[in-house]
Amino acid sequence: MELMSAAAAVMKSIRVQDVLDMAIIAAMIFALLMWFKTRASRYVLVGILLLGGVYLAARFFQLYLTVIVLQGFFAILLFVLVVIFQEDLRGFFERIAMLGNLRREARPLSELEKAAGIIAETSSNLAKKRIGALIVIQGNDPLDRHLNGGTPLDGLISGSLLESIFDPHSLGHDGAVLVCGDRIKMFGCHLPLSVNIKAYENIGLRHTAALGLTERSDALCIVVSEERGTISLSQSESLTIIPNASALHEALEKFYIANAPAPKSRPVFRWFRENTKEKIIALGLACVLWVAFGYQRDIVRRDVIIPLEYKNIPQSWQIDEPRLTEVKVIFQGPEQAFRLLNERSLRLSLDLSPISEKKREFVLTQDMVNVPSSLSVADISPAKIRVYASRLVPATLSVHVATRNRLPEDIALQRITLSPATVRVMMDSRMKSEDMKLETEPIDLQNISSSLTMEAKVTQVAGVSFPDGKSPLVRVTIRVKKK
Repeated sequence: MELMSAAAAVMKSIRVQDVLDMAIIAAMIFALLMWFKTRASRYVLVGILLLGGVYLAARFFQLYLTVIVLQGFFAILLFVLVVIFQEDLRGFFERIAMLGNLRREARPLSELEKAAGIIAETSSNLAKKRIGALIVIQGNDPLDRHLNGGTPLDGLISGSLLESIFDPHSLGHDGAVLVCGDRIKMFGCHLPLSVNIKAYENIGLRHTAALGLTERSDALCIVVSEERGTISLSQSESLTIIPNASALHEALEKFYIANAPAPKSRPVFRWFRENTKEKIIALGLACVLWVAFGYQRDIVRRDVIIPLEYKNIPQSWQIDEPRLTEVKVIFQGPEQAFRLLNERSLRLSLDLSPISEKKREFVLTQDMVNVPSSLSVADISPAKIRVYASRLVPATLSVHVATRNRLPEDIALQRITLSPATVRVMMDSRMKSEDMKLETEPIDLQNISSSLTMEAKVTQVAGVSFPDGKSPLVRVTIRVKKK
């Protein structure tokens, strides 16, 4: 009964954001499952997932020692994953980068079937003549970083071309031929060698190289042995002997169809029928992870001091000092939400557009705070503030030139003029224009040796503001002469 009530509480607490959160995690888990499905390192991943299940169970049953030990393991898990799955991760990210690559041309299936027939027939002829060969057929993964050396060719595949490349008197016969679609892109390439050859007895360098490449990519490799006169096929980290040309032709057709399917629309229901087991596992793991780490259980409260922002101040009004610049806001919500909270982005915005008197009281409400949807405002202190404002009226004030230091002893001042001599400002209505004095930025006379003209900013004083919010510039002319 308690379990049912707990499950009901979890279901009631699920929001739209939680559904989207679980969907994204499920998609990521599904992509990883599909990638590791054909990889030998998938067993290591399964072991790590089992440890993760033990950790979740230990947290649920409050097994303190187990949780502490596994937390120490998962603290270094990232480095373990990088070391163990280094090659798989590089291939995975390469596959993601290739999703938007449109440079690769789509070949008609008939041309690919013809290429499969040529490769199968030529491999059979080479095997009968006991001429060694290594043919690489590229899949979806890029192979540039796995290939060393080689000579670009980019020629249409043919039996005579393949036999001439693997002729024992040819310079490139010891290397591999790279086939993409129905074209030979390179020949004389060197492939990475495999270190997992214990399951195979007495295999040569070509077979080891074919295994090394298929362990690192989704390519297919055909190896013709010059010692035994046999044809071997390396794919998905396995090496098998092909009995005849027709069996090789069939395997090549399947490979081409899988990697270069004919363009056609796929119904949505068909997508759901494919890889159903992996999708169920991904969705289940996403739900378990959300319950373990994302489920919002206890509600906590925290006090945060945030800045008070005054906005939409009418042009004819100004806020008098002193004015409140910070308020204390009490937020409440789950602990997980506070972990994602960026306190620097918080502020309380007070709209002053309705201000119409010199003193007005405003009530601070939670809708003035840019609070995340996962949190709520429990209290604001102070709850009310008084804003003192003064009306501004247009005025024209004269500007005086401010100076500092003295002219050199051999220099005499003739006169100082400025243009314009007055500027337009917005002034506190309680002040008198004749009592106000505007000055320029101080001009240092000590370094003046000849007459000059310069621009200077007009400094702002209390009770006065400039219409565009920027200090205006005036042209100051200082005329001097030698004594």
